[in-house]
Amino acid sequence: MIPVLETERLRLREWRAGDFEPFAAIYASEADARFIGGVHGRDDAWRRMASFIGHWTLRGYGKWVLEDKSGGAFVGWSGLWNPEGFPEPEIGWVLMPSMRGRGYAREAALRVRAYAYETLGWSTVISLIAIGNAPSAKVAEKLGCVRERTVPFRGSECAIWRHPAARQRHETSNALH
Repeated sequence: MIPVLETERLRLREWRAGDFEPFAAIYASEADARFIGGVHGRDDAWRRMASFIGHWTLRGYGKWVLEDKSGGAFVGWSGLWNPEGFPEPEIGWVLMPSMRGRGYAREAALRVRAYAYETLGWSTVISLIAIGNAPSAKVAEKLGCVRERTVPFRGSECAIWRHPAARQRHETSNALH
């Protein structure tokens, strides 16, 4: 049910039981989890991972595991997300600490955005980024997103970053290379 997508360096694939340990490690770290809902114990992390899998069934799209094509390492996750209560569908990304700063988030998000526009037929999408999450805001800028406004969201202030519309996507992607 979950399609496999690829980029130059990444395989975007379905979730597997073996993905739980690195996933739970992100949620166990205050520094790593602060912008994605905060620290969660293993049982809550398990339920969160299961919700990512269930999102595919309920919405027909969701988040993929990012796997390094050269060695199979768990890089993180990225994908399309629109659970109950979200302002509108979004593209999100989370990377393992050792994988940050290499351009993986941008690479994955470009592929996810192409899937949203070309396969699902979406015309627009956002990224909801917590205020203070400078690394994700920088990724959004590199993706050609425009910061629209700040909104309160689940106890935090977040910025809505609008991705270029589907008709602008090719122009933006080409300009960023």
